[in-house]
Amino acid sequence: MARTLFATLLHEASIDAPALLLALAHSIRTLAQDDFAGRRWSREHGYKGYTSYASLNDLPHRDPAIADLRRILDRHAAAFALELGFDLKRKPRLDSLWVNSLKGGGHHAAHIHPQSMLSGTFYVEVPAGSGDIRFEDPRLPMMMASPLRRDDAPEMLRPFVTVSPQPGTLLLWESWLRHEVRPGTGRAERLSISFNYA
Repeated sequence: MARTLFATLLHEASIDAPALLLALAHSIRTLAQDDFAGRRWSREHGYKGYTSYASLNDLPHRDPAIADLRRILDRHAAAFALELGFDLKRKPRLDSLWVNSLKGGGHHAAHIHPQSMLSGTFYVEVPAGSGDIRFEDPRLPMMMASPLRRDDAPEMLRPFVTVSPQPGTLLLWESWLRHEVRPGTGRAERLSISFNYA
């Protein structure tokens, strides 16, 4: 009988908080209008939309709705760290948080989050045709002569796993897990908040 070794866990939760989603959507749109440095960075780096990734580093102190979200994220990060079996002397600490407004057709190339322990995204608005997030098996570079997997292979055996988030979806993963945002087919903006824990 086969045993499962070296598991890669993805924490997924649905946060039922309609008022918080409305407040966060307003916050993201306001930041996208007012954050000239973030808009400039997005334009210069080919980000199709707006992100505060390189411009604002104090959003939970600046915005009450984001502070409310942070309390939710802190609880989920602590629970996920326990599930992962981490031997920590303290709870994971929020290291960075940024908002994203990705236009229809926009994408984000595959990447990791160096110098972090946990990373994740909270989805605020996910219009029809928004791009999914796709995770990559970290062993892919070492598979050499491994055959392709059947289309009906169990999810845990697939080289890529795609998640189609909904408003209120929270995803958390270990920061070394390579992931990407697939190009969307819709026209409306997808609103999300990404973060790292150290």
